[in-house]
Amino acid sequence: MTDRDFDIIVWGATGFTGALVAEYLVSHYGVGESLRWAIAGRSEEKLEALRHALGPKAVSLPEVVADSFDEEKLDAMAAKTQVVISTVGPYAKYGSKLVAACVANGTHYCDLAGEAHWIRHMIDEHHEAAAKSGSRIVHCCGFDSVPMDIGVWFLQQEAMRRYDQHCSTIAMLVKATKGGPSGGTMASILNLIKEARADRDVARVLGNPYALNPTDEREGPDKPDQRNVRFDGTADAWTAPFIMAGINTKVVRRSQALLGYPFGRYFRYREAVMMGKGLSSWLKATLMTMGLGVFVGAASLGVTRRLLERYVLPKPGEGPNLEQRESGFFDLRQFGTLPNGTVIKSRITGDRDPGYGSTSKMLAESGVCLAQDELESGGGVLTPAAAMGDALLTRLQENAGLAFEVLEDS
Repeated sequence: MTDRDFDIIVWGATGFTGALVAEYLVSHYGVGESLRWAIAGRSEEKLEALRHALGPKAVSLPEVVADSFDEEKLDAMAAKTQVVISTVGPYAKYGSKLVAACVANGTHYCDLAGEAHWIRHMIDEHHEAAAKSGSRIVHCCGFDSVPMDIGVWFLQQEAMRRYDQHCSTIAMLVKATKGGPSGGTMASILNLIKEARADRDVARVLGNPYALNPTDEREGPDKPDQRNVRFDGTADAWTAPFIMAGINTKVVRRSQALLGYPFGRYFRYREAVMMGKGLSSWLKATLMTMGLGVFVGAASLGVTRRLLERYVLPKPGEGPNLEQRESGFFDLRQFGTLPNGTVIKSRITGDRDPGYGSTSKMLAESGVCLAQDELESGGGVLTPAAAMGDALLTRLQENAGLAFEVLEDS
């Protein structure tokens, strides 16, 4: 693909997250220098406004006009570039034709999708064709699910290096986060709940822990994601359900399958929110669990869902301001247990708010990784770890403000 016009096209660049991705690429890679890239969207006027807003460095930044439902223009766009970075969601509504165009042209692709039923559909529709065309289709390249998927990759490598064996179980617990809610993520969650209520097939995908695994490999030792308050003995803390576990855990398990089960067929993985010890921590976990239940219940009903959309939740394209993004962070803890009972602990941190500041950097670096790094993976509908592994781990730590570190062994 070296004869193509661009290394990367940022699709949906005029949206909130897309503009942050473009801003990051301008500041870290310039325009027309080590990375040949362009911005794309359906409005030439908005693209021009974004180019001006990005400052003098972006004066020669190319623009591509297309539409999510115009197959001819999407095909032409995909043919021009090595990689498409897509920020246009909900992906179940706007993403399918672009993925098809990338697969047909052997173009790599990454996005922020967290919609398990749509990803399942993309696997069924395109995995074999993408393997033949060499196209790497990599969903979930933001806060869901890069820190978790690459975090498991990191911790298992450390376990092998230190103990010459992999962890048989890993628990990822969210210790702390700070950042404004993502309008795009909220829209995707509401659409997902709506579709699950209307379609039993969607509900079955969401309820199966192995729903994203290859055909005939959709069973294993893990149970459905945590839905109540639990005390985690390994972490010595009360825990509450984590709303993003529904996609993250499935991605980690698909990585395992695509990589040939390096951690064993009985490897188990779970996610939750870490609250601490004592009665007050139990109460916090209980309140969080009840609040999540109320939100899901309200989002399941048409009337209350529309009220949430109109009056409560941020809309797609809305998000925290610069100060809020730069003061945000996330702190995740992993507890890996080896077959002999030894526990290896790690911390994963990000230096911006998870929903936008860190997500935009993770997505941008995923795109650059697909465009410029020598990767061992072939084509297919892949995961961050299965597609990029060590190459992305390095980029995240060197460029994107993430840190992966072993805390202690016990």
